[in-house]
Amino acid sequence: MAALSILSQFPPQNLNISSNFNNININTCFYFNNSHDFGYNHKKIQSLPSSYHQCSSSSNIMPPHFSKSGCVNSWMQDNSEPQNSISVNKSLKGRVHSSFPTTPAQVSSVEDLYEFICSGPLLSKFGLTSEKIGDSIDKWISYGLQLSRLFQLNELYLNDAQKARFYHYYIPVFIWCEEKISKHTSQFKEGEDIPPLVIGFSAPQGCGKTTLVFALNYLFKVTGRNSATLSIDDFYLTAEDQAKLREANAGNALLEFRGNAGSHDLPFSVETLTALSKLTKEGMKMKLPRYDKSAYSGRGDRADPSKWPEVEGPVTVILFEGWMLGFKPVPVDVVKAVDPQLETVNKNLEVYYDAWDKFIKAWVVIKIQDPSYVYQWRLQAEIAMREAGLPGMTDEEVMDFVSRYLPAYKAYLPTLYAEGPSGSNPDDVLLIDIDEGRNPILGN
Repeated sequence: MAALSILSQFPPQNLNISSNFNNININTCFYFNNSHDFGYNHKKIQSLPSSYHQCSSSSNIMPPHFSKSGCVNSWMQDNSEPQNSISVNKSLKGRVHSSFPTTPAQVSSVEDLYEFICSGPLLSKFGLTSEKIGDSIDKWISYGLQLSRLFQLNELYLNDAQKARFYHYYIPVFIWCEEKISKHTSQFKEGEDIPPLVIGFSAPQGCGKTTLVFALNYLFKVTGRNSATLSIDDFYLTAEDQAKLREANAGNALLEFRGNAGSHDLPFSVETLTALSKLTKEGMKMKLPRYDKSAYSGRGDRADPSKWPEVEGPVTVILFEGWMLGFKPVPVDVVKAVDPQLETVNKNLEVYYDAWDKFIKAWVVIKIQDPSYVYQWRLQAEIAMREAGLPGMTDEEVMDFVSRYLPAYKAYLPTLYAEGPSGSNPDDVLLIDIDEGRNPILGN
């Protein structure tokens, strides 16, 4: 039976795992709670002496992340109610305090975690064998602990949904991104300026791409990478220019509000991505644009530049996400068959490659089985908001909102899934099939 030896502060510096898991040492600080396991619920390992519980009782983490709709992701809901569990003091704005028991606690074995990781549906895509996972199990545990703190979850008592989201999804994608960064940097000679690698995340609304990017960005930062995040939302037209677009396309519901191709400031995106690619030295700084969707009663406008976050070089990786990244024009007869109003959008899409996609050197494409999932996910989010007493769209408003995006999904997703984004190298495209619950599944 495997045994955990808790020695010092997080993060782990050395963990040796033998093939039979009989001797595992984790150089980290775990937070134990009486009578509750490590979240890997099956076999138990020996209780730990109370002397192993002498470690720091608090850590700073980022606040919990919510979806763009304002609703906390369902998998983040911790249904467990362990005694002496980590509690969040709201007045301390994200500082987590851990209570330590005075009696020994039981935790599940690392062997169980190892088996759980090896059952993940994405591993074959990455060429991750059970042997490779065993050799790097210390990193997997380290990443899992960091994500638990990020999302303010009790790392000792993760439920199945939370474990799957961390160990079957976020961490494997992070490892894949790390490999792409290594491949990118290896192309430059010593002493040369290395531009940041831009990784594009293309995924329909509501499927969790923003939370995925949020988690990856955090892992990059805690592992020493200087990363930056952007969304295609950051490049929407200003409210004034959006009004002009609406007037110029009167009667076209697909261009009445922001969203579809034509509603973005493409010169501004080129300027921003070009400047970011040159952020290769210490001391170089720039602000990242942000969009305020709440402005003008929800019509939106570019946020005040004084509120834009600042990033300092050298930047290693840029995480660029959006619902229509990688979309490319299709024959006119195809778009007309989907929706005649889409013809103008299709024409607008012709110039998007030069503004967005050509900057992206690695891709994560999240594939859904049915575009109608978008409606279901949005409806779930709005219902949850209304039940929480927050402003939320009615069912009819949700239907109207999603209806402005569905034609593009129906027209462009099949090509994206079959061919990949324009100009992309198939070896640098990660296609992840997800189910209705937004979890990875075995796919193509």
